[in-house]
Amino acid sequence: MNMAEQMVQLARASKEAGRVLARLSSAVKDDLLRHMADALEQNAEALISANENDLAAARDKGMAPAMVDRLVLDEKRIVAMAEGLREVAALPDPVGEITGMWRRPNGIQVGRMRIPLGVIGIIYESRPNVTADAAGLCLKSGNAVILRGGSEAIHSNTAIGDILRQQLEKLGLPKAALQVVPVTDRAAVLELLKLEEEIDLIIPRGGEGLIRFVSENSRIPVIKHYKGVCHTFIDASADFDMAERICVNAKVQRPGVCNAMETLLIHKDIAETFVPQIAAVMRSHGVELRGCPLTRSFAPQIKAATEEDWSAEFLDLILAVRVVDDMEEAIAHIQRYGSLHTETIVTRDYENSQRFLREVNSSVVMVNASSRFSDGNQLGLGAEIGISTTKLHSFGPMGLEDLTTRKFVVLGDGQVRA
Repeated sequence: MNMAEQMVQLARASKEAGRVLARLSSAVKDDLLRHMADALEQNAEALISANENDLAAARDKGMAPAMVDRLVLDEKRIVAMAEGLREVAALPDPVGEITGMWRRPNGIQVGRMRIPLGVIGIIYESRPNVTADAAGLCLKSGNAVILRGGSEAIHSNTAIGDILRQQLEKLGLPKAALQVVPVTDRAAVLELLKLEEEIDLIIPRGGEGLIRFVSENSRIPVIKHYKGVCHTFIDASADFDMAERICVNAKVQRPGVCNAMETLLIHKDIAETFVPQIAAVMRSHGVELRGCPLTRSFAPQIKAATEEDWSAEFLDLILAVRVVDDMEEAIAHIQRYGSLHTETIVTRDYENSQRFLREVNSSVVMVNASSRFSDGNQLGLGAEIGISTTKLHSFGPMGLEDLTTRKFVVLGDGQVRA
């Protein structure tokens, strides 16, 4: 069997399994997710062992520390994966929900019912926790899922997938509802992207190169998120201690993720004081700063920023810093260089906070909070399937409802159209 035939067979099996999932009760789906969560914790040792193979290969290849961190599966992250599945199980099931019922003059009632999309393909890099997160959200929303992780995490992803599929089998459900593509050849991705009759949606998660490759080659609708160039704007009225805490958390906690801050904008009225303060703190955390000329006049040791730095997703302990004249210039900078991901303002001025919320049109806009909260779990969605920076059909972190569509339902009493 060649690659094309293998992917067609896999996708058709997923489609058949999806029909079974679509009619499962909430209780059965929730029970499945809880069993999956327990199984991950019970098999933690085996998962860590499989993950060590991926980590060893990554280090041998000289992968950057921040990228290696994405690959790590330790007990804490395995527990987090399990808890994510339990949280999804506890969420209301959107499937079957009827919204907006109204009555027409002829007496018929019209409403809309949430239904699964069908089969969802997830193409992702590095983080093996995506395997469990995506599986949980897709299964709870009644969708079959095809998971194709990167070669750098093949052992981890396969181990997680095997454990989760065993639980499907134990409950008498089709294992094809959750499939991990067993090959790392990019040809497999190209074949999957041709199967618009079997797969209903593609969600790529990873670097800009991967997402553009998927978007350019897919016959299937794609939810895109090219990169996370997240900004934090320190307004003239900001509390400096609050601003420092938010900036350090946004940049330092996990610099290799898409909701980490990449550019810091500082109002000129506070720059003389705040730039040296934040520069010293960031340097103490090992952050390399790249600043505009005005920024460097207040902290000469900062490296000069290039034009490319303003649109860069560093995914590392590197931060671009710019002093701006006012909020209008801050918003203009975000509009020019941003990626529609997440933007934050730190301010004590209510009017400025509201203006920022209204005028910045990224998928997540925050006031006085770290951009690291731009995450489905942190926003109360349960484990997220990804973050969309395109406005159709979802915008921002995607939870259960974003994995459904709505059909019209009509209730009549014998009416016929004149």
